[in-house]
Amino acid sequence: ARGGLPATITRRTETGWRLSGHKIYSTGSPILKWYLVWARTDEAEPRVGQFLVPAGLPGTSIVETWDHHGLRASGSHDVIFDDVVIPLDAEVDLRKPADWRTPDLTQATIHTVFVAAIYDGVARAARDWLISFLKQRVPASLGAPLASLPRAQEILGAIEARLAVNARLIDTFARDFDDGVQLSASESNVVKLTVTNNAVAAVEDALSLTGNHGLSRANPLERHYRDVLCGRVHTPQDDSTRIGLGRAALGL
Repeated sequence: ARGGLPATITRRTETGWRLSGHKIYSTGSPILKWYLVWARTDEAEPRVGQFLVPAGLPGTSIVETWDHHGLRASGSHDVIFDDVVIPLDAEVDLRKPADWRTPDLTQATIHTVFVAAIYDGVARAARDWLISFLKQRVPASLGAPLASLPRAQEILGAIEARLAVNARLIDTFARDFDDGVQLSASESNVVKLTVTNNAVAAVEDALSLTGNHGLSRANPLERHYRDVLCGRVHTPQDDSTRIGLGRAALGL
């Protein structure tokens, strides 16, 4: 995410590549049929790139380390490759490290839309549950559903406003990409930053209305809150995006 050579190494032999390394945060690892592995070669001048590796090859093991605050269902365990033999044509894209400095616009754009949509979807699930809760919850002191309170209506309206902005950003950006409009990596990063922060704020607003009910494990809002917080650490991270924008504005 922030540069540097990967510790995972591939060594070319006459019969195939031999892959050794330890990958963390391997999302979906228990069910994947293939791994796209980021690695470097052991050449005098190493190249860096991706290798398409079938899951379950001899020397491959999954260590169930994933015990995260959120997105626990993603199964992002560690995958260890111990001298795993893969075909020579498993090489997808190998380049000198310097050749990776220019962002891949297509990859960055698709990644941004997918990541933004994931966390926007979490926020929308939280919103849907909140609406049901506000309609059904009738405190004895009120004698009417929480939905009748102007404060509840206002906060829900603020959530709707954030989600409306998200929908416009995601839909317009995706449509421009499909139509071949020239886009920039910095713009796609801004979409991710804005959508994920709106999503986090929307779920936090929901919690401000539900109190202990929202944090109870019996209710899904607790899980939505844990999941949506992962948007803050999902690449590209906010500080990298803001620094890049600032440097560009300064002409640095």
